[in-house]
Amino acid sequence: MASPLSCAASDLAPLLGGAANSTAAAAFLCSRFSAISDKFVDTSYAVDNTYLLFSAYLVFAMQLGFAMLCAGSVRAKNTMNIMLTNVLDAAAGGLSYYLFGFAFAFGSSSNGFVGHHFFGLKEYPSPAGDYSFFLYQWAFAIAAAGITSGSIAERTQFVAYLIYSSFLTGFVYPIASHWFWSGDGWASPTRTNNDLLFGSGAIDFAGSGVVHMVGGIAGLWGALIEGPRIGRFDHAGRSVALRGHSASLVVLGSFLLWFGWYGFNPGSFLTILKTYGTSGNYYGQWSAVGRAAVTTTLAGCTAALTTLFGKRLLAGHWNVTDVCNGLLGGFAAITSGCSVVEPWAAIVCGFVAAWVLIGCNKLAEKCKYDDPLEAAQLHGGCGAWGLLFTGLFARGLYVDEVYGGRGGRPHGLFMGGGGRLLAAQVIQILVICGWVTATMAPLFYGLHKLKLLRISSKDEMQGMDLTRHGGFAYAYHDEDDLSMKANGFMTRKVEPAISSPTSYENTPAV
Repeated sequence: MASPLSCAASDLAPLLGGAANSTAAAAFLCSRFSAISDKFVDTSYAVDNTYLLFSAYLVFAMQLGFAMLCAGSVRAKNTMNIMLTNVLDAAAGGLSYYLFGFAFAFGSSSNGFVGHHFFGLKEYPSPAGDYSFFLYQWAFAIAAAGITSGSIAERTQFVAYLIYSSFLTGFVYPIASHWFWSGDGWASPTRTNNDLLFGSGAIDFAGSGVVHMVGGIAGLWGALIEGPRIGRFDHAGRSVALRGHSASLVVLGSFLLWFGWYGFNPGSFLTILKTYGTSGNYYGQWSAVGRAAVTTTLAGCTAALTTLFGKRLLAGHWNVTDVCNGLLGGFAAITSGCSVVEPWAAIVCGFVAAWVLIGCNKLAEKCKYDDPLEAAQLHGGCGAWGLLFTGLFARGLYVDEVYGGRGGRPHGLFMGGGGRLLAAQVIQILVICGWVTATMAPLFYGLHKLKLLRISSKDEMQGMDLTRHGGFAYAYHDEDDLSMKANGFMTRKVEPAISSPTSYENTPAV
């Protein structure tokens, strides 16, 4: 944010040559100068808030991407259910984050573990932030809830979505974001008292851990406690593919998420009008914003291509759904270090992220773990890799520019910065795993014991659109789904019928 320029009449008057009324003239000039300075400060606030609002809109647009991706990844009989849960994540998350979540996350001044100001946005906005900051952080909170909904899709009761979504966005996620993003957080790299974890704090710039690991690990526990979908594994324990009904929706959702990620990662700078070094230079925070967009792009593209050829070698075919998941895995991984790594390092990040996702999926299959959207593997596994990657490849110059304070901060191990940043990253991984496990696992287990978590076998076989939402999303059903045949429900694709063998060539023109 621009600082106001100062002008004192006592300093300016001698420069007027001691002429008559020089003091009055100096006071007048200083008043005009101060007015212009105030306008520049106002403009700086307006530009930065507009930038943050636009970024918030992009991140919120990712909800549409989540909805399309989820809809395409489930079977047609559960389309309306999964779409409704995505709407619910945003709606329930909005109220819970407004009432409690934002205060727990950013209610400064506070202690290192939880915020305790701004409940219901009381006494907000303040010098600490404006409404645009709240909106931006809310969009992040509901993204974490959206990740979890993918892991437990096609078999979860509606009331369970309401409970877990409110709890995650109102308490679990905000506490984690306070620890690593708030100026008071015990592991934050921007901690105001400079008492930083290992002298650096954990660098999780846009949320590989805070958003993606939180959502992914929450989904992991939900899916583990619920168990796999009916038919996902046969009686011999072999994996059976329950394919999503629309690759078109998966691709559409992936592109919408890609578009929204340009608000997710570059937008996490929060401001854009900030110089690095002397003013009047072409290089500043606007350059770092562009670099974050470039590293995000390169990591996603590399992960997508690596997955394409990797799955071709392993499975023998080109699968668009796998490529889309690989793309998103690259994005989830680079989210932590997008602002502090070189573009070439982002290629390394994306390459490894693709293999992390493939490996996590292999492990999930062996453990008979069922996640319809691979959300836990993608966001949890690739998010953890992203944190480690930052501890290895963060460049010292970029760390100093983005996080400020004293120079010479610890940076990436492979970039000559020692192991302190990497140690902080490992601590973040362990803490997030422990925190989400300690909060979300008991919640899902309690819902399971109260019979509020999983739907009945009959409802699952018939599909929740029919049993819970009044009918199918559209008159279409995959003929490969044996569960519907067993219950006498079968809707076939309607093909054009030819009433006569007469060819169109012999039909007289009308």
